[in-house]
Amino acid sequence: MAQRPAKDHWTQEAYSTSASFVPELATRVLQWLDPHPDDIILDLGCGDGVLTAKLKETCASAAGVDASANLITAAKKTYGSRLGLSWHVQDCVYLDRWIGFQKEGYTKVFSNAALHWILRYPDTQKSVLQNVFDILRPGGTFAFEMGGKGNVAEVHAALIATVAHQGIPLEDARELCPWFFPSEVLMTQMLEKVGFKVEKTELEYRPTKLTADKDGGIEGWVRLMGAQFLEALDSSAKRDAAVQEVCDVLKTVISHEEDGSMYLGYVRLRVLATKPT
Repeated sequence: MAQRPAKDHWTQEAYSTSASFVPELATRVLQWLDPHPDDIILDLGCGDGVLTAKLKETCASAAGVDASANLITAAKKTYGSRLGLSWHVQDCVYLDRWIGFQKEGYTKVFSNAALHWILRYPDTQKSVLQNVFDILRPGGTFAFEMGGKGNVAEVHAALIATVAHQGIPLEDARELCPWFFPSEVLMTQMLEKVGFKVEKTELEYRPTKLTADKDGGIEGWVRLMGAQFLEALDSSAKRDAAVQEVCDVLKTVISHEEDGSMYLGYVRLRVLATKPT
């Protein structure tokens, strides 16, 4: 089984530099959530709170939960804590250990670009979804977007190969992957097993332009999103060499010749599920 990461490598600066497009591209899943003025919404894996704060504009209450203390601190600093908007440091893998966990406490649960991290470990996948089911009121909605089957396949393959080149056995290199990218069929089966009714799913191939920031682009993306691969290497020299190899391998694969911009092959899985009344 893969090693669960203990280090909080997330920062608002690194995230905005390398992945600012993530909340900007969440329009469709927000439409599926369809927040109403009387809704009490939990944002699972809220990150730096951009979308949580946006949700609060259209509902009665929004709570953001994330495992990263750095990102929750940033959310509090940017948006503040006020009536109807709150922030909580909690590993969403173990949501039932959260002091704020209350069965049937929320009308809707939302998640964007987080569940492929939260559901990484097979031994906790069912309990994560069960906790979401339990925290929803009967008739409640679970709307989410995450990486789907084949998401960022080019950089995923390059990272496995690169750390293997640095001396990590291939099977161990595969296990370093911090993501879970399911198909529509598998995700539907998992949700139905804990009691959800899946209303609709959508798998979208969405090539996504990387940022052009100085510390962003493919190098910034690899250092942030692929940190768990890199941390398995025992020296900064090896980590830097691995990052450079990934960038070199992918340069012509992901670059657009007309302007030099770089795109990763994002595959997004969207799901709308409900808890029966």
